[in-house]
Amino acid sequence: MNRICIVFLVCLGFAVEGRGQDHPLETPFPIRDAKKILFLGNSITYAGQYVALFESFLITAFPASEIETINLGLPSETVSGLSEDGHAEGAFVRPWLFRRLDNVTKRIKPDVVFACYGMNDGIYQPFSESNFQRYKEGMIGLYTKLKAAEVKRIVFITPSVHEDPIRGLKGYNLVLNRYAQWLLDQRRERNWEVIDIHFPMQDYLMEKKKREPNFKLAEDGIHPGLEGHRLIAECIIPYFDDTFATKDFLAACLDNTSYYAQLYKLLEERQEIVKNAWLTYTGHERPGLPVGKPLDKAKKESMRIQNKIQKLQKTLL
Repeated sequence: MNRICIVFLVCLGFAVEGRGQDHPLETPFPIRDAKKILFLGNSITYAGQYVALFESFLITAFPASEIETINLGLPSETVSGLSEDGHAEGAFVRPWLFRRLDNVTKRIKPDVVFACYGMNDGIYQPFSESNFQRYKEGMIGLYTKLKAAEVKRIVFITPSVHEDPIRGLKGYNLVLNRYAQWLLDQRRERNWEVIDIHFPMQDYLMEKKKREPNFKLAEDGIHPGLEGHRLIAECIIPYFDDTFATKDFLAACLDNTSYYAQLYKLLEERQEIVKNAWLTYTGHERPGLPVGKPLDKAKKESMRIQNKIQKLQKTLL
């Protein structure tokens, strides 16, 4: 799609924020007014492609903004505090978000938090009411903690789809169906903001398999590749404006040649530096992750990339 055309659609799309369905009764804190946006989650969030795509969208929509997007997804993490026997071949138990959450909110002071949990919380076992209860308590506890930390806006994201190597969508994904549906029900029951990625990804996967039986969104059934991350971003962006030309924009981000592709690559580069620095600075209990640079050095690297982004933005003028 023509670069100028996309920019025009961006301008049109952001005349109003949040025109899509299933928004809270009260007008939420405008995301364009945020200074810091924090993403929490497991290894899917840590991988970061959907976060970088969403940040590309924010920068394109608000080129003069100073929104800082911080990805603090942590591989293996849960909100439930559960860990299956022999996880990681017995090397370590799954990290529990609440062991680091207070330090994260205290040191980052985010205005907006996105949180995507559930994939690890059922610990890849058949449905268990007790495990489900632990997940529900964890999500409610997370909301309570974030409110107490004076986070202005909390947006939950349902877990992504799971494809069992033998049972396909009829295995562990059935557990995630229940977790995702419970989270969606909290829109009505608790007036939570919840973006659904689970059922759209499931529908997409089912449709693709009708034409390509061997198609996979995730080679291991858990961690989506770039196409899966594009789908996640495709669900998140319209939540903030359903008139935005999301599919065209994301296609441009991933075509490897356009202005938007250059922007996305710069944001991926910056995210890789900043997320590990923040994870090291705020602390975590997950072994095997890269040790991040000291935060002051990471911020200098971030500014170097920000200067490149600003130069890139001038090419649109």
